Amino acid sequence: MSGASLGAMLAYTGSGPYCYANSLAMMLGPAAPEAGAIETLTGSPFGMHLAGGAQPFFDPLGWDPELGLDAAVDLLGWRCERSHGGTPEEALERLRAACPALVGPVDFALLPYTPGGDGDHYVVVLAVEGDTVVLHDPHGHPFATLPAADFVAAWRAEAVEYLDTSYVMRTGFVRVRETSVEQALRDSLPAAVRWLEGRDDLPVPPGTLGGGAAALRLAEQVESGLAEGVRGMLVYFAVRVGVRRLADAAAWLERLGLPEPAAVAWEQARVLGALQHPLATGDDEAAAAGLRRLAPGYDRLRAALRAAGQRS
Repeated sequence: MSGASLGAMLAYTGSGPYCYANSLAMMLGPAAPEAGAIETLTGSPFGMHLAGGAQPFFDPLGWDPELGLDAAVDLLGWRCERSHGGTPEEALERLRAACPALVGPVDFALLPYTPGGDGDHYVVVLAVEGDTVVLHDPHGHPFATLPAADFVAAWRAEAVEYLDTSYVMRTGFVRVRETSVEQALRDSLPAAVRWLEGRDDLPVPPGTLGGGAAALRLAEQVESGLAEGVRGMLVYFAVRVGVRRLADAAAWLERLGLPEPAAVAWEQARVLGALQHPLATGDDEAAAAGLRRLAPGYDRLRAALRAAGQRS
């Protein structure tokens, strides 16, 4: 690995789109691990996919935040109540009675206090006071307020493709098993390997590709011209969150005493992070070359994690 040695690598600290990890950390309070550990526990760093053969995401084939949140809660030794559905009025009353609550996904674009948002999002609702919702939005808006009707419209989440219901929230967080974050992360590694292998038991849109095949197809699309909106999504969200996920996974794998998979994840983060500039500036030749360098790293990470599991 070029550059700084693994033992001297600097873990990233700063802003980033970690909405559900930060929301879960808020709900768990003083017992919560770092958001980077939560994100790693969700399984999100361990793969990429091209949904429908067209929309790139730097998380595994078949994965979504709902699956990831449930996995992290369980691995950390907690349980909670997930509720959903009902009429808008019923959902609001359910929320009013349950606060604080981890709420989402919501439609980011329909939150009027943060213009420019897009896609799915998670927040922590602190209270419903009359016709006003008060919430901590981990996108940088503590104690945000908005009319309850506006919040419910976003909470309906009609535009969130992986959701088949509305008004999802998690409440009643209770610790049921004592475990350390390190043990939780060790317990998550078999699932990480399965994500990298490519699970075939979860629904995906026709034409969806995962792992290295997704990276190679995306490189071809960059060279032939990205579809409208895809470049912006890559620049403003997908690359940013994907790099941070890999960097956090690398840091925690190193802390677990697993230098080989940590090194692979670290190098994947570096390669993916280097895509930000060419994608933002339109240097498509460099972006495509970077994606081709990224592609084989997913198989290398799977092999390194599998080997580490066999030695433990």
